[in-house]
Amino acid sequence: MRAVIQKSFGGPEVLEVVETERPKPLSGEVLVKVHASAVNPVDVAVRSGAFPLLGEPPFGVGWDISGVVEEAGPGARFEVGDEVYGMPFFPRAATGYAEYVAVPSRQVARKPASIDHVHAAAIPLAALTAWQGLVQAAEVTKGDRVLIQRAAGGVGHFAVQIAKARGAHVIAIASAARHDFVRGLGADEVIDYRTTDFTEAVKDVKVVFDSTAQGDLSLGVLRPGGVLISILEHGNPELAARVQAAGRRFAGISVEPDYAALEAIAELVDAGLIRPYVEETFPLAEVGKAHELVASGHVQGKIVLTV
Repeated sequence: MRAVIQKSFGGPEVLEVVETERPKPLSGEVLVKVHASAVNPVDVAVRSGAFPLLGEPPFGVGWDISGVVEEAGPGARFEVGDEVYGMPFFPRAATGYAEYVAVPSRQVARKPASIDHVHAAAIPLAALTAWQGLVQAAEVTKGDRVLIQRAAGGVGHFAVQIAKARGAHVIAIASAARHDFVRGLGADEVIDYRTTDFTEAVKDVKVVFDSTAQGDLSLGVLRPGGVLISILEHGNPELAARVQAAGRRFAGISVEPDYAALEAIAELVDAGLIRPYVEETFPLAEVGKAHELVASGHVQGKIVLTV
């Protein structure tokens, strides 16, 4: 099978498409014939060595997959031919940019029936990050005021939709060029971070979903007892202590596989309440170009590889 690996840290040029042995599913696992795999900012950081999550190369990056079960090991909860999607093994290596991936069957879920594999592959890591923060940690519910940073990005565009699906009043932060897109996702208010200081414009929110690594800036907009969700500073005990000292709650989110959440997200997708946005697709052979685009930091929604 073809798979993407890297033998050293570096730029996109270190990503190589190689021929390697197809994995065999163990008990409780399924072998997924991958149709599409999304590229996330964490993939770029791991590849470059900026975030050495997987240790020293060689390894394969990529976690988001959508495809069809080719083989099922004993005790697996899917059958051959089932369409599944997920984010297996994170934060350990999954080598998701590949034609086949063997995964524990409880780390994937049935693919939303209403969308194709490209759009399904765009969901898992980003949507699970938003879900585990907003639904599981902050327990967002009807009428809550929620502020979402980087609302047009991969995680942000799911966070807006998940918060709206929960009945929240969503205040989104994005560049002016993205405002129509973010409003189309359901945001009630949109702020241009280039012209407006959100710490002056926003007050009395219950939840801030922060993906900027500037959690301290958000304390002033949170009401007493409010929740700061941080996806980049989840391991920052000093920030957590400052948040708690201010009478707010800190929720550091490090995303993990969660088939039950993926099933709930799939229901919302099929109900028309969540729609993944894919800005561009690339074939597996052009994985370097996909990484260059994600590294630019200006992607609307997601970038996906077709396999």
